[in-house]
Amino acid sequence: MSALQFSTSSKSNNISSFDENRWVINIRRTLEEELEDDAQVPVSIFNVPKPLMSAHPDSYTPQEVSLGPYHHWRPELYEMERYKLASAKRAQKQLQCLKFEDIVHQLVKLEAWIRACYHKYLDLSGETLAWMLAVDASFLLEFLQVYTMHDGKTLTRVSSRMLHLVDYAGRKSAHNAILRDMIMLENQIPLFVLRKILEFQFPSLELADEMLMSMLTGFCKELSPFKMMEVFPNINVYKHAHILDLLYEILVPKIINESDEQIEAEDQKDETQSRGSGAAEYSYVRQLLNVVLTLIFKVQRGPLRLIKFVLKLPWTIISNLPGFTILRQPVDYLFFSQNKEEVKPENNSATINKPPLVEEIDIPSVSELFKSGVCFSPTTGNISSISFDVNTVTLYLPTISLDVNSEVILRNLVAYEASNASGPLVFARYTELMNGIIDTEEDVKLLRQKGIILNRLKKDAEVADLWNGMNKSIRLTKVPFLDKVIEDVNKYYKSRWNVRLRSFVRQNVYGSWRFLTLLAAILLLILMTLQAFCSVYSWSRIFRINTTSS
Repeated sequence: MSALQFSTSSKSNNISSFDENRWVINIRRTLEEELEDDAQVPVSIFNVPKPLMSAHPDSYTPQEVSLGPYHHWRPELYEMERYKLASAKRAQKQLQCLKFEDIVHQLVKLEAWIRACYHKYLDLSGETLAWMLAVDASFLLEFLQVYTMHDGKTLTRVSSRMLHLVDYAGRKSAHNAILRDMIMLENQIPLFVLRKILEFQFPSLELADEMLMSMLTGFCKELSPFKMMEVFPNINVYKHAHILDLLYEILVPKIINESDEQIEAEDQKDETQSRGSGAAEYSYVRQLLNVVLTLIFKVQRGPLRLIKFVLKLPWTIISNLPGFTILRQPVDYLFFSQNKEEVKPENNSATINKPPLVEEIDIPSVSELFKSGVCFSPTTGNISSISFDVNTVTLYLPTISLDVNSEVILRNLVAYEASNASGPLVFARYTELMNGIIDTEEDVKLLRQKGIILNRLKKDAEVADLWNGMNKSIRLTKVPFLDKVIEDVNKYYKSRWNVRLRSFVRQNVYGSWRFLTLLAAILLLILMTLQAFCSVYSWSRIFRINTTSS
């Protein structure tokens, strides 16, 4: 009983104030409900996973307004309650021969559906929950009216009492703060609650659905990071759980079967080979340089391995002697640390289906790719438009607009995907890709000049910090088409003769310094041995014996 009490108590309530009678009544009423009602509504509003919350709590915790039961009792958010009640009064005026209490009664009938949407147990009575959502949804609908679309244009219709909060141009800090709170995972309200309230305000259900679809379309267009999307999908309010779920479905493509993707890749490969015979004629010089460098690598590997084996055998014996163990760790690090790195299994079938490691997200930065000849081109699409053209050496990335709200939007999309998605974490993989290619503000500047990043922040360094800060993932996953892009980019980058030349110099020149360091260490050991020998047998005594004998 105590464990259940602990799990159901809210952050703002003490366990001592737990109402056992109300808890028993709620449990009994829940068990008496038909199971069909719960089965029709999947869980969609989750608590943010702890690893993500601990990394950046401000991006997941409402700062201005609470929507729904998760953060309703926080005292610092009480200031917005009067604006919520004002919105509820204005919503009541739009009702025809009805009272606001009639909306609450309808939501009480949907209590089982509402509770089924929330992952956390709601320690509230059905009536309290209905009143809370009715008031919060009225405020949310009034705020969404700013983004109402009509014939492709946005119509601004909002009460004068909310003008200090609402600003379609996004210049007011209060407006942006509410926008960020509205998109947070723990601050969501089911869409069927919004639809139920609109049913009372419009004469027909079709008009209510049209109004809700218009508002949500304009709102998602405003919050979408990919501003240049040519085809914006039609919104069906019946198929989406809440606003964050709707935005996620718009931005993240559905993953097709891996077999179909392989077939498509093979078809593209055959087509490329049939068209690329003429393009390969001018690359003979490049191929010749690659062959020469490959031969140099092969020639160097044999002697280096032989030298390491010959030197490591006596060093293993010497390092175990008393007095020499202190030098073992630095010498092993300087010269012999690469032995384990050289032994890497290639084409190991056991590792193909394993989830990727964090270290596998290894891709050169934008600056390094640009210097090696890679071009960058923006696309007017979502994540599915990311690709790498080997023929033109062009990396295609969707145009993304970043402003003061972007970090909260991106992080909550990642959190919702981690909590709800059963398959690959596509959006999280996209953030890892951007984190991999963006290291400094110079990388951001290059992408901004190419039109891939539309920077609405003050500096390019802020964009670099935004992407570099999104390195926390809830679990590792494979996304076939993104992993293929990363693989193709790395393959091209490592095949460049200038990159291979730098790698050759790094491996062999630095290896030479390690070799010289080892020789210096061996010479030091010899001198120390000689000094110890001289301390026992004086040179003057030996010299005197030699002179007398002569």
